[in-house]
Amino acid sequence: MNIEEFFQQSAGKWFSHRSSHHLACKQTEHGKSDIIIETLSTEHAEVVKLCQQYDIDPKRASCGTKVTWSGTMEWDKEKQTGSTVLVVVPDEDNPNEGKLLREMGYGEKAPVAGRYKIDSDDILTLTTEYENMWSEERLWFASPNLRMRESVLKRFGEFSMASFISEIRMGGGQPKKASEATNSTSN
Repeated sequence: MNIEEFFQQSAGKWFSHRSSHHLACKQTEHGKSDIIIETLSTEHAEVVKLCQQYDIDPKRASCGTKVTWSGTMEWDKEKQTGSTVLVVVPDEDNPNEGKLLREMGYGEKAPVAGRYKIDSDDILTLTTEYENMWSEERLWFASPNLRMRESVLKRFGEFSMASFISEIRMGGGQPKKASEATNSTSN
């Protein structure tokens, strides 16, 4: 599976259950979210804008996606909502690795670029370095409708949080690829 196929397989509506362990205070918390993942063409205005923000030629992008979430955590019953745009910019010499541009995420309030790597076992690893923090997240499909994620967060040189997330596709099977949807509506 290449990075574009990974993002296409991720498209759809998902129910997410997160278990996080805060190592410093030895506490565990759980959360639930609904997540919507939409693929975006490399010509989409949000993809082009994000590339330009990072001074990257939009023609180097191989795919884009928009992630929207709404959920709650045990410690905070207030709904957490938001969205972010992600753009994949492969390395020229190895398309299985490259930059992952992010508009903003759950924990950030500013755009951030990380690195991605998809390995021969179809596991996607995302690594992001911030000013005072480092994160690594691994994502894989246990089946087409079950996606798993694990992440670790390191602050000030020490691991501070580890999370495991299972995501179940809502509403049945994997969505059709854009080309399949176009063909089925034109027939």
